[in-house]
Amino acid sequence: MSASLPSAKNSAAQSLGAEDPCAQFLSVLDTSLHHNALIKMVFSRHVGPEAELQRVSVKPLMVKDQPCLSFVYRYKTRDITRNLSLAEGVAQVAEWLPLVFKTAHLLTLTDELQLEFSKKGKAMLHRSKAAQARTLPSAEHDREKKRFLELSRPFLQDLGVTNGQHELIPAMSRKWKQINKFIEVFAHALSTSSLPTDRPLKVADFGSGKGYLTFAIHDYLRNTLQREAEVTGVELRQDMVTLCNSAAARLEHPGLVFECGDVRSVVPSQIDVMIALHACDIATDYAIHTGIRCGAAIIMCSPCCHKEIRLQIQSPGLLKPMLQYGLHLGQQAEMVTDALRALYLEACGYETKVFEFISLEHTNKNKMILAVKRATPQNVEALLEKIQALKAFYAIESQSLESLLRADGLLPGPTVLSPVQ
Repeated sequence: MSASLPSAKNSAAQSLGAEDPCAQFLSVLDTSLHHNALIKMVFSRHVGPEAELQRVSVKPLMVKDQPCLSFVYRYKTRDITRNLSLAEGVAQVAEWLPLVFKTAHLLTLTDELQLEFSKKGKAMLHRSKAAQARTLPSAEHDREKKRFLELSRPFLQDLGVTNGQHELIPAMSRKWKQINKFIEVFAHALSTSSLPTDRPLKVADFGSGKGYLTFAIHDYLRNTLQREAEVTGVELRQDMVTLCNSAAARLEHPGLVFECGDVRSVVPSQIDVMIALHACDIATDYAIHTGIRCGAAIIMCSPCCHKEIRLQIQSPGLLKPMLQYGLHLGQQAEMVTDALRALYLEACGYETKVFEFISLEHTNKNKMILAVKRATPQNVEALLEKIQALKAFYAIESQSLESLLRADGLLPGPTVLSPVQ
């Protein structure tokens, strides 16, 4: 007889013996774990005390070479992951049925089980055999979901991202996604850079604020990559500087310091990584200039406000009907400003990308300019010609980053284009 799936009618009607359906379900789960045959479980129709919990999915996982079960709790606004040992995981499942979930789905290499409880509490177990061979997904922890930081890191609790049980505070879910995305972008840039590994990495974060990203990059370098790092957060507000320095000392983050000032007043002698997120208007230009002048191999900027170019743009004849609307003019000024910044970085020897840093649902300041120092230089003359053509098209007379670079002799051409305000 071929190993085909029984019909839904037969499957639903089959009695699996006199044994209690819950006990049968747990027995199959135990057998699948013993034979390394579990693919996944899903628990739904939640009736437990947690009002916002919708469902839980479970799959096998290897953590530090030890098998475990990874439980992903899906709430209305967030997901929480908990990894339990096999014994703890089975005990948790047994505790849930039927008091917390009314439906449990179990998928193994050979079987598929659906356990359901009626409103009156009657248990029904449906079982079917696999029509064809199934394969196990990878149980490697890193392949489950690439996370560059763990919620268990102490600085996250100290800064109010997690609670005392290392669980994400719902109101901080957007900030947590920003932090992880930032570290992901940085990790990729670092892997493609030519920065040496035999000396401490020097990082400057201008406009560090409460220090979320500054702590994150220091933690990633020191604890994840095991690299020596000297990370400096620069912030105008003295109360934030005091707060962050106190946290760095309390949490024992050696090599992490915060200074009061801005990108114009605090200029390190050397920078390997320059970060400036949400620097307003020409402060972004000063930050990029500082990174270039200090020899940074990686420059990461998320611009904010684009007033300088917007005040200068003269709408070309063809575009006047479109740019007569203020919203469109602002969007055009933003595009032109950041395009010029990216081109100047290219002319100074960087491979540059402009992309959406994180979805607009998390922040409206979502653009990232990422520049990594090239091993071989670009055709600077050709790039400068493109820049001049773009400026001429919009009748732009001055741009702060260009003025700063020319004043330092970092771009060929006149020593001074126009004074930087």
